[in-house]
Amino acid sequence: MDIRASLAAQSYAAAKPATKASENSAQTGPGFANLAQDFAEALRDSEKVAMQSMTGGADPHSLVQALAQTELAVETAVTVRDKVVEAYQEILRMPV
Repeated sequence: MDIRASLAAQSYAAAKPATKASENSAQTGPGFANLAQDFAEALRDSEKVAMQSMTGGADPHSLVQALAQTELAVETAVTVRDKVVEAYQEILRMPV
């Protein structure tokens, strides 16, 4: 098997852009922060609607809608957490 250095260099140069960080990767941090902020805001909004419905200031339809949005937000957060834990455990299982 004849492996030439120029062929290896060409293959490496072709694969190099695939490992380069994209411009969008710098926005991952703020995007996650915005996601957490939106989650907290959804919880606050549903809490306000629940309080208003207890005092008679909100109709039952808006209460059910707020509770459904809160349930969806919590399920999403739990799913993301589970994926992060699963990825961490996968990393721990990797041989060094």
